[in-house]
Amino acid sequence: MNLRFVEHPGAVPEARATRADGWLETARLELEPGLTLLDALVLGLEKHNARSATLSLQGGAFGKLAYVMPATSSSPDHAVYFSGRYDPPGAVRLHEGCVTYGIRDDGPWLHCHASWTTADGKPGCGHILPNESLIAEAIQADAWLMRGVEFKVTPDPETNFSLFQPFSRPVVRPPDARPAFALRLAPNQDLCAALEAECESRGIREAVLCAGVGSLVGAVFDDGRVVEPHITEVYIRHGRIAEDENGRLKAEIDIRMVDHTGQISEGRLRRGSNAVLVTFELLIEPVA
Repeated sequence: MNLRFVEHPGAVPEARATRADGWLETARLELEPGLTLLDALVLGLEKHNARSATLSLQGGAFGKLAYVMPATSSSPDHAVYFSGRYDPPGAVRLHEGCVTYGIRDDGPWLHCHASWTTADGKPGCGHILPNESLIAEAIQADAWLMRGVEFKVTPDPETNFSLFQPFSRPVVRPPDARPAFALRLAPNQDLCAALEAECESRGIREAVLCAGVGSLVGAVFDDGRVVEPHITEVYIRHGRIAEDENGRLKAEIDIRMVDHTGQISEGRLRRGSNAVLVTFELLIEPVA
């Protein structure tokens, strides 16, 4: 299947990626009940002096979950947009999700895509509203703490959204921190190919993806399944770039996603067939 594209309202800059080099440290957090998702992450990450991080969430529950879905746009100001807000009744059990945590308007903010089961047993997936969703049962989080680099929300003229972009931040390298780089990918480029090219340009022959949040123009999976609806929200369940048997770099990316019809899908992406829709935020750690 050919790579699908979506035209956005703004001019298309030549650079299709924004990147910043730094380091990372890891931590395991327990997000406390009684707090919003945003406040719980602020509390946990401040203990590690982290202004930016990527995180993988597992388990726990929300007593109140607020979220939105991918949706068509009713205005020429955006190619795609968000649905109205959903507030499912009762406790919602979190399955898993990914978070980009950084800075917006000089304060902490985050971007979270996740999946869950509602009180009536229905599976769900979407974009969690972090300051409106209240934790009822502790959530476990694996955190990759960013040092010397951070994500900040800035206007993106191409898509007309304000999005996380990586920036360098001068710091003294912590003694146990490992090299890493933060990356934002712009629309209409294959996710796998873009990651392979980034690693190739840096001489990296193996790397892992430390979570990842973004959107794709539908999806084509390795097993031949195709997600035709083109507006999606995506998080990365597992990602790795390494040499294949011929010494060429190959990205293996397992995702879960929801499209604007409400269909939830998961699988390994077929290389060369999955264009970024609006953005993709990633932290990448080279493997020595």
